[in-house]
Amino acid sequence: MKSRRYQCTKMYEAEVADRLGMMHYMEVMRLITVAEHVAPTSDENVTVTDTEFSNVAVRLYLPRKPARGLRRAVIYFHGGGWCVGQAGMKSYDLLSRWTSSQLDAVVVSVDYRLAPKYHFPVQFEDVYSVTKFFLQSSVLSQYGVDPNRVCVAGDSAGGNLAAAVVQKLLEDSEVTTRLKAHVLLYPALQTLDLNLPSYQQNENGLILPKSLMVRFWSEYFTSDSSLREAMTSNSHVPAESGHLFQFVNWSNLLPEEMKKDYVYTSPVFGSSELAKKYPGFLDPRAAPLLAEVARLRGLPPTYVLTCEYDVLRDDGVMYVSRLRAAGVRVTHDHAKDAFHGALMFVSSPTNLPVGNRLRNRYIAWLNENL
Repeated sequence: MKSRRYQCTKMYEAEVADRLGMMHYMEVMRLITVAEHVAPTSDENVTVTDTEFSNVAVRLYLPRKPARGLRRAVIYFHGGGWCVGQAGMKSYDLLSRWTSSQLDAVVVSVDYRLAPKYHFPVQFEDVYSVTKFFLQSSVLSQYGVDPNRVCVAGDSAGGNLAAAVVQKLLEDSEVTTRLKAHVLLYPALQTLDLNLPSYQQNENGLILPKSLMVRFWSEYFTSDSSLREAMTSNSHVPAESGHLFQFVNWSNLLPEEMKKDYVYTSPVFGSSELAKKYPGFLDPRAAPLLAEVARLRGLPPTYVLTCEYDVLRDDGVMYVSRLRAAGVRVTHDHAKDAFHGALMFVSSPTNLPVGNRLRNRYIAWLNENL
């Protein structure tokens, strides 16, 4: 696959440049997304503009056909490991335009700030600020949006941000508009156990190998290589935070068919100093799976897409188990033939049937539930 070869080349170039001190690893990786950037271009169905909400860059998609009433709205957070990606990437632009056109919906695609220049909680604060701004009655009215038909959605790192935003909104007394739904597309949801069965099975997987996901996770919090090294050996959680493993214990949270032949082992605890220096990796805003059950109750109807060939598969599956136990209505769509990032493969030269099928199922769920 041409795109896979290109990515592997960039990963190798990034490693070399980083080791030689020429350029940060993620700056080189970002070149992949820069090459994919498209300008905000309106068409016969959608008016597209780049603007700012609450001083955060967004790309706004407004249906052009006359409204028959108040419209639905989707606030979307792109993926890219909190380090790369942008709303203006061709694949995200196409997805947002398709969403707006098919659902006759206003779409707000958020360009939150990225690591390594900005670390957690900046990314979360950017998307939360945009969401809170958009949910104001005056803003919804300005764009003709029904306050009872708004959702947040995101893929990968964006799914992480969407889950964290929805949890936080329930606690925010300043927000009176409640979300109708939220969508998590192959989300990254926990930092504690980076050796889940899905991490082991897909260690060298397409698009997102384990080594890259670990690098994304560590870079979200710091460029200090000591955290990345500890995460690589899965020994970064201090003993005093051991109680949190109950929320990511895959031996209890995964269905039998997904445990396969893997054997659960007790965690290996790491340095307390790392957690003191970089407490973000134990924060539910960065790892939504760590939320107490009380924080999950009351969440809106949820759609979770997981893919068999994805290191993040088990994050999504475990979250589904925890949400259902908390009484949340969840639709879990597990694609047994798909890989991480599959929804991005819907245009030439990488137009794949699996990408189109998953995109259509996601849009169909929104059409029925939003």
